[in-house]
Amino acid sequence: MTTETPRPSSSAAGEKTTAGARLFADYQVHPSCYDEMFRASGIPHDHCQELWKALDAMSRTDIKVMQERAERSFLHEGITFAVYGDESAQERIIPIDLLPRILDAGTWDFIERGLRQRIKALNLFLADVYGPARILTDGVLPGELVYSCPQYRIEMRGVEVPHGAYVSLCGTDIVRTHDGFMVLEDNLRVPSGVSYMLANRRALKASFRNLFRQHRVRGIEDYGLLLLQTLKELAPPDISNPCIVLLTPGVYNSAFYEHMFLAREMGIELVQGKDLLVHDGFVYMRTTGGLRRVDVIYRRVDDDFLDPLAFRPDSQLGVPGLFYAYRLGNVVIANAPGTGVADDKSVYPFVPDMIRYYLGEDPLLANVETHLCRQPEGLEYTLDNLEHLVVKMVGESGGYGMLVGPHATPDERAEYAREIRKDPSNFISQPTLDLSCAPCLTGDGVAPRHVDLRPFVLHGQNTRLVPGAFCRVALTPGSLVVNSSQGGGGKDFWVLSS
Repeated sequence: MTTETPRPSSSAAGEKTTAGARLFADYQVHPSCYDEMFRASGIPHDHCQELWKALDAMSRTDIKVMQERAERSFLHEGITFAVYGDESAQERIIPIDLLPRILDAGTWDFIERGLRQRIKALNLFLADVYGPARILTDGVLPGELVYSCPQYRIEMRGVEVPHGAYVSLCGTDIVRTHDGFMVLEDNLRVPSGVSYMLANRRALKASFRNLFRQHRVRGIEDYGLLLLQTLKELAPPDISNPCIVLLTPGVYNSAFYEHMFLAREMGIELVQGKDLLVHDGFVYMRTTGGLRRVDVIYRRVDDDFLDPLAFRPDSQLGVPGLFYAYRLGNVVIANAPGTGVADDKSVYPFVPDMIRYYLGEDPLLANVETHLCRQPEGLEYTLDNLEHLVVKMVGESGGYGMLVGPHATPDERAEYAREIRKDPSNFISQPTLDLSCAPCLTGDGVAPRHVDLRPFVLHGQNTRLVPGAFCRVALTPGSLVVNSSQGGGGKDFWVLSS
């Protein structure tokens, strides 16, 4: 490892390998990025000391064998994702990196408090913009920004949402730089990735069982039960034993593995639109024993395709009449239709203002500085600084439709600038952040790779989080894009007990 001062020695390291062959022997800490395991001097952070000693005592051969075992377990369990537009490999095994990222209890407590604050404000915002719209009348947000958003559903005005839980499941992307933690975006529509969080944990526990016990890693295994409990809380009040189903678009959806996984974890039926029907304002599921009333739908289908009578008439994925039954209060849909207006990238810069407006508190988790190209000054700044910025389309996700200015060619930047000028309101820009790095296994040993976190927040009558997250990794050297669809992978994330 390249360091400024000598590393602490591990008394166990010499038992299995020489110093030159140690796992972290060639690891380099990059001063521009916060390293999740090491200080700038090369000394491990206090909460990483024991893990570093244990890993550095293992031979590279043993680590490689465990890595291959973890990859085989993903293959055998079918832990896959799809890449749209890639006809040569529509289904891929999501890459897993064996080296965990760990966080101390106090830091996690801060993140959790920030996430609880954020989802509370976002739900209040949704209740407001589909109701009295006070935040718009008071000028905190421009009304045009909300009402022109493609994700704003006028059909949701006046709909009563149980417990005000428009967002019952949220996956918030969090990054860290030398300045601390920041929210990169909120995923409120049909957030994915929790199955990979759980699968990464199972794979690592199989390889590092003793390390888990020694570090007293907090458990995440009850996520499925907590999700089920949250969905039960949303059921109509006169239902004591609600029938809950997971609505999937089907096998060709990029996250179909996750849909199967979560339905199995919760012990509920996995259904497609053709399995459901609406009669007299109630939703029923077709079963071999006849029709069964459905009370709660955990939907993994986008708004547009939920109901061809209410939204896109050409949808073959939804259920005709579903939104009518929903408006009557005879079935609950989680997340509620129309939540996308709160995770639109043009609305994102105003979340700190929502927190102050609805809660009277300062945000615990900062936002990333964001420039709206719909505003003249934001457009001018973006076009003048493309080589330094990350530019995103407001309605895209998964890393699609994005320009990373420093990594783009002059021709790519010029072409993207032409697209921005055609429709400025469809773009936002942010500075290129020096995302934190974590050690990852590569073909040449261990090297730093950029990472982020996606914790999952559940909200019904109560707000719940498991002490964990899907830690995404940009496996390509130098890349800042962690999305699995763009060459990223995942690693296990450990929250230590206090």
